[in-house]
Amino acid sequence: MVAVTIAQPDVTLVLDNDGVINDATLANSISNETVAGWIGRPWFETVGEVGSDRVRRMVADARATGLSAFGAVDQRFPSGRELPIEYTTARVAGRAGLVAIGRNLQPVAELQSQLTAAQQAREQEYWKLREVETRYRLLFEASNEATMIVRADTLRIAELNMAATRALGLGQGGEILAAVSAADQDKLRAMLDRVRENGRAPGILVRVGPARGTWTVRASLLTAEPGSSYLLQFAAVRGRGAAAGGPGGSPLAALVERMPEGFVVLDQNGVVRSANRAFLDLTQTAVEASVVGRRLSQWLTMPGSDAQLLASVQRHRVVRLSPNTVEGELGTETAVEITAVGDRDAAPAHYGVMVRDVSREPATEPRDAAASNGNSLGAALDMVSKGLGSASMPLMVRDTVEAVERHCIAEALARVGGNRSAAAELLGVSRQSLYAKLNRYGLDAETEEGS
Repeated sequence: MVAVTIAQPDVTLVLDNDGVINDATLANSISNETVAGWIGRPWFETVGEVGSDRVRRMVADARATGLSAFGAVDQRFPSGRELPIEYTTARVAGRAGLVAIGRNLQPVAELQSQLTAAQQAREQEYWKLREVETRYRLLFEASNEATMIVRADTLRIAELNMAATRALGLGQGGEILAAVSAADQDKLRAMLDRVRENGRAPGILVRVGPARGTWTVRASLLTAEPGSSYLLQFAAVRGRGAAAGGPGGSPLAALVERMPEGFVVLDQNGVVRSANRAFLDLTQTAVEASVVGRRLSQWLTMPGSDAQLLASVQRHRVVRLSPNTVEGELGTETAVEITAVGDRDAAPAHYGVMVRDVSREPATEPRDAAASNGNSLGAALDMVSKGLGSASMPLMVRDTVEAVERHCIAEALARVGGNRSAAAELLGVSRQSLYAKLNRYGLDAETEEGS
């Protein structure tokens, strides 16, 4: 016989072997309920509809094995009140009959409800903080004033907005003192020490950036985990920017901004430093701050195309009409042709990239004209399809592959002006492999080695 011990049961039912209630006892926590209406009734009739089958199984298990597994039911009291009760049923030693011992689950359910409510409140607070952070970042990036956050312990730039990147020529992670002229470093450090003691200090004039332009800098202290930071705001003296080669309101900058083709300036790591309105339209972004500081490869669908583009510019000084696809922030894909050039022949520091939308361009020649051109891909494939029925499928597949290869090689050579080295890189094959294919398809006599 199995003995059952449960500390302070809330409900105790004495049953016969058929599961009829002979007696019932309630704990003090629910003693205000009466149970006289249960006496003489089958136990399964006093629980909810879902729990009646569970009660029958517990009674059957107790009769067969001496002890049933725990089961939760909605116990219905004669007053009409229902409570979630978890029961286990056991056979009584020494005499016929069963006993069901139950524990009130309502306190547990209330605790779970409180925990759920607390978790939901915590998530709501989290999303409120995320919303505040998003608004802060939008304001930070959209500001026309050069602004940055500098860590107080290391004096390294933690964050800076697009205006600071373009006007001052600085990047994240650099030391702010290293960007200031040697004559102004002590003055800037003294101002930051005063800000740390008093919270803020009067603005000072410093020469900052690669061009050492004169700027007014104001600072304030930001206290947050894991440490304090300085908020630095820069204003150009007489409205002139400090970055060399900056737009400065020049006519060239205005014309680039109004160009119908996308234009973007990259640094030597392929990171966007400036972009015009047409490029923002292609990438489906609202403001220039949304693209500055990100890699061009984030919108190009061909893997590694940005690194290949920069490498091609370094090797050949210019890339012309390289096909690619731009995927915008909203998922729209646009076929483009990319032309790129560096700011100097050897080891460029910046790259100018023109991204031209070719998705809406009409066909340059009708299909009939293309079919009449012996070098066109369409004509070659038409010739292969005409052999259907007279040639085996493996032979037709081989002829199709050769036609596609010949067309791609000819197209690549045309795009790079006959430069075989550039064509091999564009096709992703070695120069030796390209030479072999030129000889195989009789194209070596039609092309000359480019300079």
